[in-house]
Amino acid sequence: MSIRANMLLGAVAAAALVGGSAFSAHAADTVKIGLILPMTGGQASTGKQIDNAVKLYMKQHGDTVAGKKVEVILKDDAAVPDNTKRLAQELIVNDKVNIIAGFGITPAAFAAAPLATQAKVPEVVMAAGTSIITEKSPYIVRTSFTLGQSSTIIGDWAVKNGIKKVATLTSDYAPGNDALKFFKEHFTKGGGQIVEEVKVPLANPDFAPFLQRMKDAKPDAMFVFVPAGQGGNFMKQYAERGLDKSGIKVIGPGDVMDDDLLNNMGDAALGAVTAHIYSADHQSKENKEFLAAYEKAYNQRPGFMAVGGYDGIHLIYAALQKTGGKADGDSLIAAMKGMKWESPRGPISIDPETRDIVQNVYIRKVEKKNGQLWNVEFETFKDVKDPGKTKK
Repeated sequence: MSIRANMLLGAVAAAALVGGSAFSAHAADTVKIGLILPMTGGQASTGKQIDNAVKLYMKQHGDTVAGKKVEVILKDDAAVPDNTKRLAQELIVNDKVNIIAGFGITPAAFAAAPLATQAKVPEVVMAAGTSIITEKSPYIVRTSFTLGQSSTIIGDWAVKNGIKKVATLTSDYAPGNDALKFFKEHFTKGGGQIVEEVKVPLANPDFAPFLQRMKDAKPDAMFVFVPAGQGGNFMKQYAERGLDKSGIKVIGPGDVMDDDLLNNMGDAALGAVTAHIYSADHQSKENKEFLAAYEKAYNQRPGFMAVGGYDGIHLIYAALQKTGGKADGDSLIAAMKGMKWESPRGPISIDPETRDIVQNVYIRKVEKKNGQLWNVEFETFKDVKDPGKTKK
C-alpha cells in the first residue's frame, strides 16, 4: 500500500512539474498588457476611445507579434488615482503583466510611476498630458501629447492675430496649470494682456458662474482648457450664457474641441481656433484610412485620445518586433527610444532623451463641411518637442 501511495504521489508531482513547465512555456509565449483606463465616470469618453483604438489596431494587425501572443487585460480606474495604484499593483504582481498602459489623467500616471520603476515594467502613457510625467520614472514612455506643445503655439498665434485681451478658464489640476502657464508666458511676452483668470474644479464643473465673469471682463477671446470629454458641456453653457453672440472668441489647446463631441456642440463652436496634435479632418492617407475604419467599427468619429491609444499599441508592437519578442522592461524601453513612424496625426517620434513624444502641432478652426462640424487645419508647426521638459 505504501509503495503504491508513493508511486501515486510521484505521478502527481511529475504531472505538476509537467503542467508547471507547460504553463511557464505558455506564459513565456504571451505578452500581457495591463490597460488601465477610466471606463466610467467623468473621463469615460477618454477610456472608451483608447480602448476602441487598441482593439481596432489589434484587429487590423493581429494578436501575435514576433512569435508572441499579445493579451490585453482592461481595468477601469474611473480616473481615481488610488484605484490606478491598486490596479497597477494587481496587474504587475498577480497577472504578471509585461507592460502597463493607458492612464486617462495625470494623477493616474503619477500613481503608477513608482510601481513601474520598482518592477521595471514599461508604462505607456496614452492620454495624460502634464509635462513632467516622463520624469517620474525611467520606464515611462508617452504617445499622447503635452499641454505645453499646443499652449505655447496658440499663445504666439493669438498675439500675432490681433487678440490683445484674453480671459482664461482652465481646469484646476496639473494639465490645466501647464496649459495656463505656457499660454501666459507666450501671450504676455508678445504684448498680450490677461484680464481675468479663472480655475474650475476638475470633477463635475458648473461653468455658468465662471462664464459670467468671462463675459463681464469683455476680452477679445477666452483661452479655455478642459480635459477631453468636458468640451461639450462647456460649449452648451457658453451658448446658454450668450457668449457666442458677444463676439468673444474661444481659443486654446484642442481638448475643448474634441472631435468625438464636436458635432453635438452646435453652431456656437463655429470659428473656435485651437492648437492641437490631431484633427479627424487631417488630410493624409493614413488618417483617412484610420477615420474610415474607426467610424465603421464604432459608428463615431475618433478624437485625439483614440489616436494616443492607437499609437500606444503600435509602439508596443514595434518595440516587440525590434527586440525579437524580448519583453523585459529594459529591452522594450531601449527599443522604444528614438522610434519614428507615420501616425494618423502625422509624423511622430519618441525623443530618445526624454521618452516623450515629438509631433506636429496644427492650428485649426471649426468650420462646417457637408453639414458637419470639423476642426480644419490651416497652419502646421513641425516636430514640436515638449517645451517644459528638463533633459536628463
